Order: sequence, then structure tokens, then C-alpha cells
Amino acid sequence: MANKEQSQQWLEQHIERVERVLEQVMPQPTVVPASLHEAMRYAVLGGGKRVRAALVYAAGEAAVQGSELSSAQAKALDHAAAAVELIHAYSLVHDDLPCMDDDDLRRGRPTVHVAYDEATAMLVGDALQPLAFELVANMPVAPALVIQAVAALSKAAGSQGMVGGQAIDCASVDKQLNLEQLRQMHSLKTGAMLEVSVLLGGIVAGASSATRQQLIDYAKAVGLAFQVVDDILDVTADTATLGKTAGKDAADNKPTYVSIMGLAQSKQLLADLKDQACKALLPLGAGAHSLALLADFIVDRDH
Repeated sequence: MANKEQSQQWLEQHIERVERVLEQVMPQPTVVPASLHEAMRYAVLGGGKRVRAALVYAAGEAAVQGSELSSAQAKALDHAAAAVELIHAYSLVHDDLPCMDDDDLRRGRPTVHVAYDEATAMLVGDALQPLAFELVANMPVAPALVIQAVAALSKAAGSQGMVGGQAIDCASVDKQLNLEQLRQMHSLKTGAMLEVSVLLGGIVAGASSATRQQLIDYAKAVGLAFQVVDDILDVTADTATLGKTAGKDAADNKPTYVSIMGLAQSKQLLADLKDQACKALLPLGAGAHSLALLADFIVDRDH
């Protein structure tokens, strides 16, 4: 129980931190084109778990292994945390479109194309993505680290990452996938952005190649765990709790861990992944405490 309360407190502090950053970097709704900027703010500032941002901050803490982050590194972490949230928000806006998942509810509110219109929703996503890269490009750290961060985020968000996973997802409706195919799809669609969130924290903090690999091993486990939890909640939680339409994967005949493995085996996989994540953190010592708390939060979340 203490761990859960501790993880919730740490997460709330860092949610508030990235919310302040996002509020500052988002164009004001009074700036032309006002309607687009209003819709962008609606998409980004409308709540959310901010797990990706939290992973950036926690990985930065772990990478310095007990040392203090410089003010420049702290600001760079803010940029990176906001950037991954902008990419995530853009992906949700596009995923909800009628040509994709055709969903009317996101974070307990009407989706952007419902609240505004389809053209605006498309443009919101188109605008959020370059804003994310602008933030990363302007991180106040060594130019070599900025280049590494831009390259990592580009790959994670592109056809070899999130967008590629979405393409596989769209092509997999009404098809039978085996477990390995499902794992590959989700390692791209969901896992890639969770992994790069952890990696960006390590890059900003100047982590060694060995530390970066330990962070990546952790991130691969929690990235998959995040999706397994999503699949479990889709069949065990209700719409009000989720803030999005419950049971939609089954209704759309989409392959999930639960549909392939069953609920009991999916829960066992989740426990195994949490164990893998914790083992990956052991070489990082006490500095990885926040990453361990986030692994608990991801596995135990109920929405």
C-alpha cells in the first residue's frame, strides 16, 4: 500500500510539472489561427495519465544515479516530457478519427473530431507533431545529445515505431494474429513511444551506453505491460472508469492479449513483465526508485 501511495504522490507531482510546461508551450487560443490552437489545447490539456512524461523524468533521475540534475538538464527533461506527450496526443486524435478507430469518447470527453470536425482533428495532429520536435531541438544540452534525441524520437514515432504499429493494427481487424505477431504490433504501436520516453530521459542526463541499455530493457517490459493492462481493462472495466469506450476491441474484432491468451494467462504475463522490469533496474541502484514505482503504477492501474 505504501508503494502505491508513494507512486501516486510522485506521479501527481510530475503530472503537475508537465502540465505547467504544456500550458506554456501550447499556442494561446487568441493566436491566429485561433480555432486550430483552441482545438490543439483541447486535445493536449484535457487530462491523461502522463505516463510517458513521467517515464522521461524518472529515467533522468535514474541515469544520474543519485547526483543532482543541472538546471539545464532539468529544463531539457521538461522539453522531452512535453514532446512525448504532444506526440501521444496527436496519435490519439488521429486514432479516434472515423477512418481509423472511429471513437467518440477520449479521456471522458468528446473526441476532437466530434468536438470540432474531422478536418480540424487532422490538422491538430499535423500541428502537434512538429511542435514536439521543436521542443526537442531546443533542449539546452549538448548538440550531440539533441541530435540523438531527435533521431530516437523520429524513429519511435514513425513507420518503424508508432505509426507502423497503427498500420499493422488497421490491417489486422477481422484477422487472426498469433502471439508473436500481436507482440510485434504492440511493441511498435504502444511500446516504441514508451521506450523512447525512457531513452530520452537517459540521453538528456548523459547516461552511458550500459545505463541506456538497462533503461531500454526496463522500457521494453513496461511498454508491453502497458498494452496488456489496456487489453485486460477493455474487458474488465466500464466506459466511465476508462474514459473511453469499453469493450471496443472485442466489438471491432481486434486481436488482443485477452482474445488470444485468455484473461488468466494475460494476468500472468503481466506479472512476469513486471518482474522483468524490476530486474532490469537492479544495476541502476536506488536512483531507479521512481522507475520502479512507475512499473507498479502501470501494472496496477485501473483505467
